[in-house]
Amino acid sequence: MSSALLKAALEAAEAAAGLIRKAYRSNFEVRFKADATPVTEVDVAAEEAIKKVLKSHFPGHGFYGEELGRETGDAEHLWLIDPIDGTKAFVRGYPLFSVQIALMLHGELVLGVSSAPCWNGGSGEVAWAERGHGAWLGGERLHVADTNEIGRATLSTGNVARLARSDAWARFGALVPRLHRIRGYGDFLHYHWLAAGKLDAVVESDVNILDIAACSVIVREAGGRFTDLQGAPLGLDTTSVLAAATPALHKQLLDELRFTPPT
Repeated sequence: MSSALLKAALEAAEAAAGLIRKAYRSNFEVRFKADATPVTEVDVAAEEAIKKVLKSHFPGHGFYGEELGRETGDAEHLWLIDPIDGTKAFVRGYPLFSVQIALMLHGELVLGVSSAPCWNGGSGEVAWAERGHGAWLGGERLHVADTNEIGRATLSTGNVARLARSDAWARFGALVPRLHRIRGYGDFLHYHWLAAGKLDAVVESDVNILDIAACSVIVREAGGRFTDLQGAPLGLDTTSVLAAATPALHKQLLDELRFTPPT
């Protein structure tokens, strides 16, 4: 039985997805932030739609959104929202983007909804999880693979610019030929596939918490291990990811990389 919190998050994700589907591959305004990343009028409208739904159920909760920023409220409940994670893909017309909604309770991520509205030929897919209740994609419960060895692991990367500027880059390069396979699926996709047992690990060094909060709950509830690249638990200031199917594989990768962020 879904909780009221999860039901509201799924409702909010669908409200945003409806707007996104209508706008996808159409004409919309695009502007660029100070860091040269794009933002569209659809991003803003989708975040507004998400907040409207969540506020209708929980008017006192706090919000932290990619486009509309922080809105203080109930200090115990903080909703983390990225209305279109993958705006570059959305702008360029390929479907590797998603709606990300997570809930942080007393500083811990306890709920996540990851909706890719235009994936799968436009039919979309929605993954979700809630602490203690497993991870799900449609009606299918998700489980990570049982991979415990680097030589059997398929690893996917996303943004790795800071990793490439660090001393760990050479160690990562030495790791690559020892892997079973390396891919670069990125964004929501490699987290959905990690949770579903289709790959075994994910490394990213250039993210923010809004990109990964929901997916971290999904991977964790599917049985995986999800930290930053130094092995620390996620928080609002997290900027890197080391996620793995099993604790044993996670520890091996952590020991191999020994990542220290470049100054």
